[in-house]
Amino acid sequence: MSAKSRRWPRRLLRFLFRFTLVFMLVSSVLVLALRFVDPPFWAWKINRTLLPPPGYPKQSQQTWVNLAGISTGMQLAVIAAEDQNFPNHYGFDFNAIARAFDHNERGRSVRGASTLTQQTAKNLFLWSSRSFIRKGIEAWFTLLIELMWSKQRILEVYLNVAEFGPGIYGVEAAARQYFRKPARALTWAESARLAAVLPNPYQYRVQPPSHYVAQRSQWIYRQMGQLGQVTLNKL
Repeated sequence: MSAKSRRWPRRLLRFLFRFTLVFMLVSSVLVLALRFVDPPFWAWKINRTLLPPPGYPKQSQQTWVNLAGISTGMQLAVIAAEDQNFPNHYGFDFNAIARAFDHNERGRSVRGASTLTQQTAKNLFLWSSRSFIRKGIEAWFTLLIELMWSKQRILEVYLNVAEFGPGIYGVEAAARQYFRKPARALTWAESARLAAVLPNPYQYRVQPPSHYVAQRSQWIYRQMGQLGQVTLNKL
């Protein structure tokens, strides 16, 4: 083996090491900045704009509101629907992951176990395709967000960037589009309806709701009652 051939692997390793360090530094600074600054755009919205799915409008809707401007019912609804252990975990709910793995092994359907923190990381920084590389990057951003943000900030950002319908980003735009009111005025029933479509706002509709959305809304509403205000007090 020539000297040049022996140097090539070491150069590659040095490049990968330096690239990883730069990525870790830049991503850490970015996540820290977003603790204080509301993002004007995010990866999921950019992806939708550049590669619009069927039914995506020419003009999207989004109005940022702070957490105080979102009804406590809406805050509780997304926790009840998406991540009931949100106040207690550090970005990953390993019990939910184990349950999802067991469910998926049976092969009837695919169940996810992403926490609100993971979904926030995905919406802000990542592309839509699935791969081990993407999941690894998602895990890194999830750890950074949990380390640098409060639970209230995570919930606020999630509720402002989640897509509630084609091109309808954030709960303020969704509340005005579907219920003609601001997010702070949403009732528990309306909040449960909005949370019910989050798994797939292109398949499920807020208005008029399908039979599935109506049933899921009722389930979320019951879960909200069981979780109660005490859940929000833990944040």
